[in-house]
Amino acid sequence: MATPRLKGLYQETIVPKLMNQFQYTNVHQVPKLVKITVNRGLGEAAQNAKALEASLNEIALITGQKPVVTRAKKAIAGFKIRQGMPVGIMVTLRSERMYAFLDRLVSLSLPRIRDFRGISPKSFDGRGNYTMGVREQLIFPEVEYDSIDQIRGMDISIITTAKNDEEGRALLKEMGMPFRDQ
Repeated sequence: MATPRLKGLYQETIVPKLMNQFQYTNVHQVPKLVKITVNRGLGEAAQNAKALEASLNEIALITGQKPVVTRAKKAIAGFKIRQGMPVGIMVTLRSERMYAFLDRLVSLSLPRIRDFRGISPKSFDGRGNYTMGVREQLIFPEVEYDSIDQIRGMDISIITTAKNDEEGRALLKEMGMPFRDQ
């Protein structure tokens, strides 16, 4: 498998740029991507097995990796959930697949969102990690409009080694994340 385009870009141009910007003395101080997790909560999966199956196939198609079913840790009577019931699915992407997914997300999927003006720069967690919600799975070119039964969203978390939000924002901006101005 060839090196993903974004990984090569990171090693050749982003690392030197960030070293200069933040006055790092060592290459290993430069923030880098650790993993990307794609998560979808499925409240209706407890009653509807088809929703779970459709979501598993969809997320596998989008990420190129088989998702794991997450189960309820404890029973919640108000939501009609018993312990051990499937309540969501998630995928953790690392190395080559992570770079390939981020590249597709930034260059193909995000521009397909209707009335897109950029993503919020406020969704950092204080430690340089970024989380965003996607309202519908149709923005991914892998998903065909005719094959979906219901529009469902998902959460995408990008985990970095950055020490603070400023470093994380600089890293993601260099990788092509379209942040909107405050």
